[in-house]
Amino acid sequence: MTEIIAITGKGGTGKTTLSGFLIDRLAREGLTPILAVDADANANLADVLGVESDISLAELRDTINGADMDEDSPIPPGVSKQEWLDSRFQTAITEEDDYDLLIMGRTQGKGCYCFVNGLLQSHIAKYAHNYRYLVVDNEAGMEHLSRGVLPHVDRIFIVSDCSRRGVQAAGRIQELTHELGLTPKSIDFIVNKAPEELGGDAVKYEADGRAYDLSGGVAEEIAKQGLALAGVVPADPLVYEYDSAGRPTVTLPPDAPSRKAFDEILNRILFR
Repeated sequence: MTEIIAITGKGGTGKTTLSGFLIDRLAREGLTPILAVDADANANLADVLGVESDISLAELRDTINGADMDEDSPIPPGVSKQEWLDSRFQTAITEEDDYDLLIMGRTQGKGCYCFVNGLLQSHIAKYAHNYRYLVVDNEAGMEHLSRGVLPHVDRIFIVSDCSRRGVQAAGRIQELTHELGLTPKSIDFIVNKAPEELGGDAVKYEADGRAYDLSGGVAEEIAKQGLALAGVVPADPLVYEYDSAGRPTVTLPPDAPSRKAFDEILNRILFR
């Protein structure tokens, strides 16, 4: 059965960077094939992975919306919109050696994402069994999980920056997971972009037999929210450097602080 991993958390916490690291690590371990889904309207996973995608599901949606008014409609006469979508869905999948990438994208037309979500849901149900892993980089929150887009969720990584508000958002996501009746094998909380200098209220936070340096307020909030801290990933200037230069983040060297720390977390929670 396909193992589905969802990465979620509030915006700006580095979910997409960690999603890229995870996809790359699974590929290096030979745990292929992988379907990577960029479910964030602000799609950046392709940039992190260093691939180019031709079309997103949202763009297919917008084509459908404009088909009736467009004299040069791409939908041939006698072909239904659903038949055309089914034939075009495969073109929205970017095929790489070890993984395929599917991007939901940002819709340009009016209306909600119900149609795109439905399209994604039906085709994941149809094709998921072809993949060993399905990694979903979610938008801020849990929309795609709450709408039942995924057939099941085996693991959830909740990512926060090193702030009290980020931890509070992570706590709400964990609570919503339970409210939705989801039963993943694990819900792992990761603090990302942790600063090197924490200030005078720095404490040692004990989790899973390890001690992490965190600010007192953040440590207090983690305990209050009942989150299982899987590890801390430091703020890494190389991530900013690569992003600024347009270089794929997954090409960071193995000893880059962020990559090394996340690999160590994966060794404990996924590859133990």
